Amino acid sequence: MKKRIAILGSTGSIGVQALDVVSHHQDLFEVEVLTAKSNADLLIEQALRFRPNTVVIVDEMYYNYVNEILEKEDIKVFAGRQSLLDVVSMSTIDMVLVALVGFSGLEPTYKAIQAGKSIALANKETLVAGGAMIMPLATQNAVPILPVDSEHSAIFQCLVGEHFNVLDTIILTASGGPFYGKKRAELQNVTVEQALSHPNWSMGNKVTIDSATMMNKGLEMIEACWLFNVKPSQVNIVVHPQSIVHSMVCFSDGSIKAQLALPDMRLPIQYAMAYPHRLATSYPRFSFADYPQLGFYEVDRDTFSCLNIAYTAMNQGGNIPCAMNACNEIAVEAFLNKRIQFLDIATIVESALSKIDFVSEVNIENCYQ
Repeated sequence: MKKRIAILGSTGSIGVQALDVVSHHQDLFEVEVLTAKSNADLLIEQALRFRPNTVVIVDEMYYNYVNEILEKEDIKVFAGRQSLLDVVSMSTIDMVLVALVGFSGLEPTYKAIQAGKSIALANKETLVAGGAMIMPLATQNAVPILPVDSEHSAIFQCLVGEHFNVLDTIILTASGGPFYGKKRAELQNVTVEQALSHPNWSMGNKVTIDSATMMNKGLEMIEACWLFNVKPSQVNIVVHPQSIVHSMVCFSDGSIKAQLALPDMRLPIQYAMAYPHRLATSYPRFSFADYPQLGFYEVDRDTFSCLNIAYTAMNQGGNIPCAMNACNEIAVEAFLNKRIQFLDIATIVESALSKIDFVSEVNIENCYQ
């Protein structure tokens, strides 16, 4: 039988690429649910092509517009955040691909795990904010969480078949973003447009800015700690400008395994959707002849101080990573709206965290407080 998939955030970069994967493997996958925040036109276009049972437009002002077109196609249309939380429990769903932006992915993932749905997770903030409750809940409900981020997919792939071997360290690779090699003084007056010019990946605005500040690697470090049950001290980050080695793992004997491929998010998306199978593709192949040199370099943590903030937050634990994530989302939005400077992002996050009251227990209620 086909695997029936709900794609939360189908109009974003990951959602669009996930649908491309489905289009190449329609014998294996069926789209059951599509959701979007406010991109009504693209949601309608996707629904007309992939014929889901249900769509959700979270911004309720677009409900009538979407429903008027899709009700004639026998596609159910719902609106509002509560509908987003409700649809993940549908009995006709086998897997939920969480491709929502930022903190908005936490509660739908929580509800989907409660409903026993397999999770393909492309939303690192879910584990940054709520890993302490999400991972035990997944274990309790026997729900697999399959990582979609290219780095965590790489780690996951390197660990397949290594259940009886001791993992020593994880090596997360970072492209370095658009400002690799620059010092703080050179970043004082960078523009939003410059920060959004990622050299290797096409991503949404929030993720792209996180990549520029390298907060993205801090979030990925926290996600890796939860996914692979390691401490922050066991996660090393290196700059790899070519983005060919997506991450590595080092075992207790000193052996290192790496996963390599050209940068293409369809690969980790497809791997998560089809696991444990690898599906044939016609995507371009990596050739060593085209990359005679692959470089790996230390991160300049004085310039990209968001990394230090993330390590400190994860070592503190409790509600601090969740608070850090919230502060970062607010600061990034302020930068995108040109209300603050680029370097202000780290300063604001660090200052705000110094005023947060520590709470040791993380649950779905206090994550929203």
